[in-house]
Amino acid sequence: MKIPDKFNDIRPWEPEDYPEVFSRLLANEQFCQVLSTLYPNVPLSLLAAKLKACTSPMQFQLEFIYGIVQKIMAKASTGYTLDATALNPKANYTFISNHRDIVLDSALLDELLVDAHFTTTCEIAIGDNLLSIPWVKDVVRLNKAFIVRRGLPMREMLQSSKLLSEYMHFAIAEKHQNIWIAQREGRAKDSNDLTQEGILKMMTMGGEGQVPQRLKQLHLVPTAISYEYDPCDFLKAREFQYKRDVPGWKKSAADDVESMRTGIMGYKGSVHYHCAPCLDSYLDSLDASMPKGEMYRNIASYIDFQIHFNYHLYPNNYAAIDLLHGTTDYTGSYTEAEKQRFNDYVEGQVAKIDMPDKDHDYLRERILTMYANPALNYLKAHARQA
Repeated sequence: MKIPDKFNDIRPWEPEDYPEVFSRLLANEQFCQVLSTLYPNVPLSLLAAKLKACTSPMQFQLEFIYGIVQKIMAKASTGYTLDATALNPKANYTFISNHRDIVLDSALLDELLVDAHFTTTCEIAIGDNLLSIPWVKDVVRLNKAFIVRRGLPMREMLQSSKLLSEYMHFAIAEKHQNIWIAQREGRAKDSNDLTQEGILKMMTMGGEGQVPQRLKQLHLVPTAISYEYDPCDFLKAREFQYKRDVPGWKKSAADDVESMRTGIMGYKGSVHYHCAPCLDSYLDSLDASMPKGEMYRNIASYIDFQIHFNYHLYPNNYAAIDLLHGTTDYTGSYTEAEKQRFNDYVEGQVAKIDMPDKDHDYLRERILTMYANPALNYLKAHARQA
């Protein structure tokens, strides 16, 4: 398939790119060290031959990424599951989800889609702020990532957003790929997962017709990601205090690397993905004459409802509400032992935080809020449904 040249700077690598990309990677000492660490007993020459034998993005994922994710999760979780019963495995969708982990949100979804016998995995929207190292950028583009450019001046941002939208429509309609994109830029640090209308507006810069038709062409699927434990919770809490205490504080590239490493390797307990029905029918039901601002608000709110309604909650989530508010309202959803274990866990996470003028009570409150918010949103969504 001929992919328009205008997408060259943002699209995933295609098989015709592989010889040049593989040569570049295998000449990079840091990449080779990482490869040797991941496969400690396999000669580099064998790994290089295996890499060069890949002739498609799916083959690269199955030969390299799939097994790495399995190995990570065998150590860092008690299991991970997907409920995609509302979907057709032979169709193509844009999975729009809440965002818990920088790397694993999409990587786990890909593996779970393979296990559920979907015909293809996802092309992944990833911000260029995470791709400052050239070999990392090459690897993620091999892994079907397309690039979202950040921090541009307004005029360039509009042009970039339009190109991004056009690429997403092309990937679904012409390449017959799935897509994964987060419902907002960056992770919701307090786990209060709300869809940014700007994401939806970007999606409608491509395609044809009115807003509902343009979104329908992407076949949006709200997807709820639920972690029993978020290994980055203490890093997010630390970030909250820095932002509170240090005017203009911003994360560094090193902070992003630390978050990626901690998110990948840290303990997660149980992880569950739940896919709501595709939004096509809902979008058909909307009045096309509705003012655009109101329409985007309604669609964002509906996506939020679907994600909140389909969270998989754990005893931690209910215990967090009671610990946060000093109540006993949800004692039927956890045992005293589970509550104590979670309280001890929170104290252990706060203890990991090393920073000037550490505010223990504030950091504890921030971590408890991260676990309480999914439950509070879930309860509101179910009350609304009732």
